[in-house]
Amino acid sequence: MILLQAKDITKVYENEGQTTDVLHGVSLELKSGESLAIHGGSGAGKSTLLHIIGTLDTPTSGDVYYKGENLKDKTDKELASFRNKNLGFVFQFHYLLGEFTALENVAMPARIGGYSKPESLQRASEILEKLGMSHRSSHFPSALSGGEQQRVAIARALIMNPSVLLADEPTGNLDKKNSLIIQDVFKQIVEEFEVGLIVVTHDSAFSKAFQRSKEMKDGNWAYL
Repeated sequence: MILLQAKDITKVYENEGQTTDVLHGVSLELKSGESLAIHGGSGAGKSTLLHIIGTLDTPTSGDVYYKGENLKDKTDKELASFRNKNLGFVFQFHYLLGEFTALENVAMPARIGGYSKPESLQRASEILEKLGMSHRSSHFPSALSGGEQQRVAIARALIMNPSVLLADEPTGNLDKKNSLIIQDVFKQIVEEFEVGLIVVTHDSAFSKAFQRSKEMKDGNWAYL
């Protein structure tokens, strides 16, 4: 089943009369239970593409479909609800809230999504246990290592049982040891949670760990 489909995506930024072409007619498909890594150098357009796929940005032209539905037909309010229920996001910086424990950070999207506090915390606890982080659930982010913080961020992205997980440079701030741990976590997630996964990375070696790997260069696929 095709979960996400991007068709002929272009993106042009304008600033004080100057235009910058970032994406040039990029297309891709992601199936359920499939992992795709997009790698390339700085400025290749890979993060912009990921943000458009995740409805955090809009394309200048082209369309993004989720299970065959064109997302451009949704209002901003509908897109916010769509993201909360169907997409999980992991970024280079974990964006954990320092005044909340790991468990509370993971539970937050569920609380926003309308679940009760006990149910949200229960769901968060179960996901942390699956990712081997239950022993750190009561710790605040400042007491966690970089790799542990990123695993908590991944757990937070999974709490609403998304069908698609989008990760933007998730190992950009990690050393090699923790990068390999996160790599294994993503493999586990695809198998156990049956999500479609798109990872954006500058690390071509890291990208080879996934089922499919595509290189971006100058706003399009390096090999068309």
